[in-house]
Amino acid sequence: MLNPSILCLLLSGFLVTSPVRAEDAGALWSGGVQTLLDLQCVKCHGPLEQKSKLELDTVAGILKGSEDGEVVVRGKPEESRLFAALSAGADPHMPPKKQLSHEEIERVRAWITALGVVDSSETRSVRSVAIPAEIPTEPRAAIDYYLAISWKERKIEPAPRCDDQTFVRRVFLDLAGRIPLRSEVEAFLAALDPQKREQLVDRLLASPEYALCFRETWDALLMGRHAGRREQRRREHGWFAFLENAFHQNRPWDEVVRALITARPNQTQDQGAFWFLYERNNDHQQIAEALAPIIYGTRVDCAQCHDHPLAREIKQGHYWGLVAAFNRSKNVDSANGGISESAVGGFVNFTDLKKESQPALLALLTGETIPETRPAADSKPEDTPEGYIDTGAKVKIPKFSRRAALAQAATQDNPLLARSMVNYTWAILLGRGIVHPVDEMNSKHPPSHPALLDWLAADFANHHYDVRRLVKAIVLSRAYQLSPNIGKNQSAPPPPEAFAAAAEKPLTAETIARSARIASGRTGDDAAFRQEIAEAFPDVLPRVLRTTIQQAMFLANNEHLAALFKPDPDTSVERLSVLPTDEERVQQAFRLALIREPDTAEMAQGVEYLRSVVGQSASGVGKLLWALVTGPEFLTNH
Repeated sequence: MLNPSILCLLLSGFLVTSPVRAEDAGALWSGGVQTLLDLQCVKCHGPLEQKSKLELDTVAGILKGSEDGEVVVRGKPEESRLFAALSAGADPHMPPKKQLSHEEIERVRAWITALGVVDSSETRSVRSVAIPAEIPTEPRAAIDYYLAISWKERKIEPAPRCDDQTFVRRVFLDLAGRIPLRSEVEAFLAALDPQKREQLVDRLLASPEYALCFRETWDALLMGRHAGRREQRRREHGWFAFLENAFHQNRPWDEVVRALITARPNQTQDQGAFWFLYERNNDHQQIAEALAPIIYGTRVDCAQCHDHPLAREIKQGHYWGLVAAFNRSKNVDSANGGISESAVGGFVNFTDLKKESQPALLALLTGETIPETRPAADSKPEDTPEGYIDTGAKVKIPKFSRRAALAQAATQDNPLLARSMVNYTWAILLGRGIVHPVDEMNSKHPPSHPALLDWLAADFANHHYDVRRLVKAIVLSRAYQLSPNIGKNQSAPPPPEAFAAAAEKPLTAETIARSARIASGRTGDDAAFRQEIAEAFPDVLPRVLRTTIQQAMFLANNEHLAALFKPDPDTSVERLSVLPTDEERVQQAFRLALIREPDTAEMAQGVEYLRSVVGQSASGVGKLLWALVTGPEFLTNH
């Protein structure tokens, strides 16, 4: 029988690992060997230290070998010194004082073996992928072009195009933050215009729901999850309005980022931007760590105490340079709030691993250093009125503003800004970034499709950082419209980084809350219910798709969720319970919650359950809907 508690426990099966081809050395490296070496070996054989002149953080470094010669022989693990050192009793033994598991050792063996395999297209029979004759000039076509090349090179057959029911559910969840109403589904399915998908996308992108949906996502990405008083203050101080208006008006993304950094409302539409800095309450390191993924595409907090241990290009100076850009800033307590900035001070040093003191210059990851005259070591500049634009202002603005200089450098002649936004948007819509994890766009995490990322980033910058144009291109691309089912000639699911089949994307808390209420026949928003869901499902763009027993128990026992499926007047439960047959009740429940028809087995199981609760039609229908809404299919977009 269908039982909400039992189905909730199925959530623990969300995490599915896609198998990789045994001979695919690149997939084996990125799928586990790289992480294993990073954890066990790179501390002594990587960017920070190279014992025996051996570097194990990149394939190129491994193949270069050590001062004693090669450590890996392609295709021959038993002849490779790196592999031999992993065995118990080996001398020398690696890693020192620890023994890798049999599974970990076999992973390295498989990778070294794969390095010797030459892929042969003659041994494969895969339907060819049509590739345009030349590189397109429009982003949707460019996405299709580069992915088609990749699929052909990797001998991957992409999944077929998804049906209209799948598409309408998918695009409403992504662009409106909710499941579609039954009337919206029926109207879309009945439309005969071959351009109806594009027309629907245009309508959603022009709707207030799109702006709200993207505001909710970017609020969590930029600020972290809010709760209670924090949400209220974000709303009161205009942060929500600032973000929502940015997406509603389709403001250029570089303008939005500039407003976050400068935190000076010189125009009405920037009124709430200061809250990005203000809520962090003068914690300049926290500000720097939050900003780096947005302007650079990568976290830099691993470089606080030393150069990044894995990504060689990220230096300790980049971390402290970003901190220095804000360490003259201070919250101003007033009715409207604000971030004052001093004209003097803020010259600090940091200590590297060699215990040497280094000045924190305004150094950017792009290689640019913002020029600034540093005072002599024995002098202390005076903070005089002459250093400020308006000497009487409560929120002080210096004539030379570090924040303004950073904002200028970060949003002009900074190719990483466009690449970061493209990668984030791709991840929001397709479940993972072209670079994964989405906030680690660095040399340690190369893009799965570098030419595509380059093209989209250049196009995004050249078209004035037009977010809506980028979103539309991705949503109407072939990759976005693929079915989750694999191609008929494929024996196993393609790797997720191939974007050859639709991925399961966990819904955000806001989308879960809104969609559950809509499935129940109620209006979309309930602030208290939404907050409860956010506390139980806080993740946005998680690195790993997983759920917890605590989340399953929440779905099975939450009183507000259960109350949605009581037979109250003018609700889904009431309307379904009066249908003449159990078959119709099951069919309509699936249509409302999952936007699809039940298959034969689901229909039989649903009917069997409803017939088991004779005389309790409304109660049975309520529990059936509850089971569907708390199941993995409802909680993911695919």
